[in-house]
Amino acid sequence: MRRLAMISYHTSPLAPLGGRDTGGMNVYVRQLSRELGQRGFQVDVFTRRQDASSPQVIPAGENVRVVHLDAGPPRPIEKARLHQHLGEFEENLVRFAAEQGQEPAYDLLHSHYWLSGWVALRLQERWGVPHVTMFHTLGEVKNRARVTEHEAPLRIRVERRLAQEADRIICASEHEKHLLSRLYDADPGRVAVVPCGVDLDLFRPQDKGAARQALGLSDERIILFVGRIEPLKGIDILINAVAQLEEGADFHVLIVGGDKRSQRQVSHLQELASGLGIGERVCFLGAVDHEKLPLYYNAADVCVVPSYYESFGLVALEAMACGTPVVASRVGGLTGTVKDGETGYLISWRCPEPFAERLELLLGNETLRHRFGESARELVERYRWTNVAEAVVELYEELLGDTVLEEERTLTEIA
Repeated sequence: MRRLAMISYHTSPLAPLGGRDTGGMNVYVRQLSRELGQRGFQVDVFTRRQDASSPQVIPAGENVRVVHLDAGPPRPIEKARLHQHLGEFEENLVRFAAEQGQEPAYDLLHSHYWLSGWVALRLQERWGVPHVTMFHTLGEVKNRARVTEHEAPLRIRVERRLAQEADRIICASEHEKHLLSRLYDADPGRVAVVPCGVDLDLFRPQDKGAARQALGLSDERIILFVGRIEPLKGIDILINAVAQLEEGADFHVLIVGGDKRSQRQVSHLQELASGLGIGERVCFLGAVDHEKLPLYYNAADVCVVPSYYESFGLVALEAMACGTPVVASRVGGLTGTVKDGETGYLISWRCPEPFAERLELLLGNETLRHRFGESARELVERYRWTNVAEAVVELYEELLGDTVLEEERTLTEIA
């Protein structure tokens, strides 16, 4: 059985979604790990302990364990300061690995986000095993996407080193692959494009009336946003857009996501909505259990993803899987996920007017919404997690095969 160390330093795959540091990456790590476990990999997902009461090891599926390691105080820490505890995390990971009774304890490393990548680079050197990395978001791209973003130079340096030294890089889209080559000088030959996946048994079309009844919603038009509450997600664009909808339009905007650390941003957005005269129409619901999200997607008439930057756009994929049309920014991976004019609309300009125009068109045309919804569900069939896992396993096997050949060549030279 192949042994895989999956590193997700700053956030646990078991953490509730919708918080400041939880979202699509958490879903990706959890779902991919489970798929790999079912395919015979022994997967240990290493993450930083954020709760002193958490057991060190938690079973998370067939052949899958989540391992909490001490690194700094056992509580949430601002992401900008997490790098200060990477050394402690590395040493505790090495100690845990040594206790497994094999050397090295793992055949392969798979890191997620630059903080985990830093740790995996050190282990790659230490153990001499292949390293696959995923960035999920790129600091250089975030800085260029919005002038108020200020990602640390340390992050940019580590990402550049990862782009040069990881054995393979997995990107969610061709767009991300192009950015890695242009901004980080990554060798395209070491970059594999594997789209994110979606659970098509969980996220599926349901009766809209039943979904609304379950959520206590009325018959008015529902505009949905799902995601973290942060400036990069463009919620201000959405609020300004719906304020421009035709006077007398009967609608509500549901904002799903956020936690206690998002409260300042939530207050700012509530003030914006109130100032535009739509405060009573914009509802901030906080984080919602992942298993309950399909109800919101099915209850909605349209899902809006107004982000300044998205490496893939899992929310758009989940909405489409439920047969809900999407209006999204024409940025990053969204350009490949949403088919403009077929499953929704892509907006080239990050300003409210074109969003309002497309929202008005969709909200006023039930036939168009239905057609887009049917096309959306049909398109997402190729994003099943089984397909994602098979592509990742193929990449792993290529790397592990190369490792075996290299070991054989080395033994031949010694002989």
